[in-house]
Amino acid sequence: MLIFSLALEDPEKMGLQEKSETFLEMWGNALLRPPVAAFVRAQADRLAHLVPEPDRLAEQLPWLNLGALKFRERDALEAVFRFWAGGEKGPEAFPMSRLWDSRLRHYLGSRYDARRGVSDWDLHMKLHDRGARVIHTREFRRWRDTGVAFELRDSSAYHVPNRTLASGRFLSHRGERIAARGYWGDIATGPFVAFGIEADDDSLLRTSNGQPVKTAGEITLHNVTEMFREITAWRRPRVAQGDPEQVRGDGDGSPEPAGPALESFTVHFLSLGSAQTLHHKSCYKGRFQLLYVACGMVHLLSPELGACVAPGGRLIVELAQYLVDLRQEQLQGFSTKVGELAQTAGFAPHPGAKPSETLARFYKAGDSGSGCMDLTVEPGTPPPEVLVPPLGATNPPSEDLTQPLEGRVPPSETLNLSSESQASPSEALAPPTRSQFHISNL
Repeated sequence: MLIFSLALEDPEKMGLQEKSETFLEMWGNALLRPPVAAFVRAQADRLAHLVPEPDRLAEQLPWLNLGALKFRERDALEAVFRFWAGGEKGPEAFPMSRLWDSRLRHYLGSRYDARRGVSDWDLHMKLHDRGARVIHTREFRRWRDTGVAFELRDSSAYHVPNRTLASGRFLSHRGERIAARGYWGDIATGPFVAFGIEADDDSLLRTSNGQPVKTAGEITLHNVTEMFREITAWRRPRVAQGDPEQVRGDGDGSPEPAGPALESFTVHFLSLGSAQTLHHKSCYKGRFQLLYVACGMVHLLSPELGACVAPGGRLIVELAQYLVDLRQEQLQGFSTKVGELAQTAGFAPHPGAKPSETLARFYKAGDSGSGCMDLTVEPGTPPPEVLVPPLGATNPPSEDLTQPLEGRVPPSETLNLSSESQASPSEALAPPTRSQFHISNL
């Protein structure tokens, strides 16, 4: 919700460069600059007031629909936004630097004192060998040490904890279960692989003396800026054809041709765990044209979920190519497992798909969903689903990685990472990274 709010922010209030830099820091940095932290607080406060009031939400954010959520889930969302907005004052409410270091110590163990060498090994012998050669040693080291991936200003400017990276768990303490808040996101791969290793502009991937000219951070900024530029152009008001009096020109005075009317869209948030129950509702049977499954969520790929995809619909599964803790034979085994799960769910390999080590593409074979609904998405019908599961972790947490929750505590459904989920073969093989925290059914 926060990212959508940023993407759709009025260009008059926030320019393209500021929007792109805000996204990178908010999405990829453990520490924020004060102006970015202020933006997060303002947006979170706004969302905290809108979530409990459906009428105001529909009026101010018409693209967002929370009608499928239970009241306790709305309360949990409101509690999260109030925490982001600074409901619990002071840096000790979420001491990100200490939590990051504690997590790193827990992850590296006896290798902690040699963490720079471990970082260089993971980068050069794993990520570079797997195709992410544009990630620079300096930026990868900085992220491993501090959690700051995109340093767009002086390093001293980054000191406000990024509360949007916080997640909750129930922990056992002296025989009692207590709610705790901490950071259990990615500390191994980094956010660079999401937007920073490919580009349409080949000049960004140019090398000199065998070394990339641009860093992954620079490529990420370029790609994100172009993405927001397209969103801004898409949202620009267009006038009807044949009314030149209302056509607004470009900055140089040349007229801008009228375009089609802006198409509306709606994002429906569903209850956590609904991936296993979606098929019970007839309105979702054969509904979706595209199902995207992140590598940390492949255990949810089942015949029941496959029944929600229309015949001929596509399935895209993210592979574990950039998980540095997996060996080559594990990566092969994961790809094989994905193929088996997809076949069981009623999908077949896409015949026109190019070979890829990062994504596996399938299509819905046959008409396995009898009585499926019309494949077109009409206005007013249930549109795409976005599920946002809690952040995961490879290792079980220790007490020094957490902060007790105070005040309103979200219910266990939003806080608890169930032992069944952690013990599933797919997740054990492929723990989620920063770019793998969602499933989108479109």
